[in-house]
Amino acid sequence: MDVWLPLESNPEVLSNYMVKLGVSPLWNIVDIYGMDDELLDMVPKPVKSLIFLFPCSKAHEEFRAKQDEELKDKNVEHPKSLFFTRQFVHNACGTIAVIHAILNNPDIEVADESVLKKYLDSAKDLSPMERGELLNKSDAFKATHEENAQQGQTAPPNINDAVYHHFIAFVQVDGTLYELDGRKNFPVAHGPTTPDTLLKDSIKVCKQFIELDPSEVRFTLLGLVPTQ
Repeated sequence: MDVWLPLESNPEVLSNYMVKLGVSPLWNIVDIYGMDDELLDMVPKPVKSLIFLFPCSKAHEEFRAKQDEELKDKNVEHPKSLFFTRQFVHNACGTIAVIHAILNNPDIEVADESVLKKYLDSAKDLSPMERGELLNKSDAFKATHEENAQQGQTAPPNINDAVYHHFIAFVQVDGTLYELDGRKNFPVAHGPTTPDTLLKDSIKVCKQFIELDPSEVRFTLLGLVPTQ
């Protein structure tokens, strides 16, 4: 498996990254400072996606494997408009989360001939597995990712250092809340949602993640929102 440098969970770094990928600067990433309603109400609206960073503990890994098996047996169908890609590049979860957040919101403009638009044009008719392989082979995506991985407030780790945190994205497609995790074989549907309730509905799922490992406190919440 190819290995990229991990992205820092820094809103400024991720916002700059989106622009370099071709995303309209009318959108950016912001910190969400807590799960209380009062703090959630302070987040700029509309929230197009919640990006969640969490530690890959043993409890989470066991839950992921169990959930994947259950979804495989159910053979659930998802809307054709849902864009989901697998992750076949180690440490690319930040990039995968950004891809899922942007490409499941077609009203967010992506510039023609940009890195992200070229990927979308090539990937839109492929399977999630093929989309993951396409990303793995994209020199342009890798170069843009690596450039942004060098930024941030902390020094970038050695590329072979173990990384214990993982990014996923929550989006609303056709009135359903989806958890999109490139390490899972399938999207995970979490019931009905609306553009107005996406944030608080996603937080409910994040709380379930936290309950799997209640002693853990290293969680980060980020929102894809209009630039203020």
